[in-house]
Amino acid sequence: MRVHHAVAGVLRPRFAARAICHVLVVEHEAGLVLVDAGFGTADLADPRRLGPMGRALRPDRDPSTTALAAVLALGFSAEAVTHVVLTHLDFDHAGGLSDFPHAVVHTTAEEWAAATVATHAPERLRYKPVQWATTSDVRRYAGAGEPWRHDLTGHEVLPGITLVPMVGHTRGHAIVAVEGDDGLVVHAGDAAFDASAYGARHATTGKPLRRVPPMRAFEVAASRQPWRIRGNHAALRRLQEAEGVTVVNAHDPRVFPGEA
Repeated sequence: MRVHHAVAGVLRPRFAARAICHVLVVEHEAGLVLVDAGFGTADLADPRRLGPMGRALRPDRDPSTTALAAVLALGFSAEAVTHVVLTHLDFDHAGGLSDFPHAVVHTTAEEWAAATVATHAPERLRYKPVQWATTSDVRRYAGAGEPWRHDLTGHEVLPGITLVPMVGHTRGHAIVAVEGDDGLVVHAGDAAFDASAYGARHATTGKPLRRVPPMRAFEVAASRQPWRIRGNHAALRRLQEAEGVTVVNAHDPRVFPGEA
């Protein structure tokens, strides 16, 4: 499978460094598959959809920084996107769903429950049901799944694409592994904000990344279960150190191939 990297949002929060919403566009036998969806065109046209947390993150309102724009730039139509696999449903990851209402959405059952029955006050801030109001087919995967790799378990949602539960940032957060033409690509979502936490190197220079304390602090503040962060970082480091594996995350532009 050919794996493309795309930016589906640019964040300029006052309390942290510039960040991106890194998504994958996968050319799969089942059609185009998105891993995460970033912000949608409707979010950027009307930021009020995002509420107070959206105002705090200050996303650019440039429609070229959406998953839809990335798909079109690759020469495909919006209808070519047949599946979207989500690390979680935070509004900066699920907004693009409204641009692909025909796509089948894959998420963990725990995450779907958290997002659709949000009784915890911070969860009501992070999830925006309007973003998936036009989605008609949601596949939910309960529990740990089957043994996968590196002492992790997961659900193969499509041939070569595995949803690997890694809770902490949210109650149902997962990472997504894609068997690409050039090796395994793992999208870690928000299991790590600062990619230096799992030993990643700069995508362009190959140099080790420096620690970014504001990103680390925001990761703790935004986590539903912050006591899991250290263990998640260790699991991602094991993947990063494995031969033939590339781990990217959602928000650190230093691990995005090319300009972000």
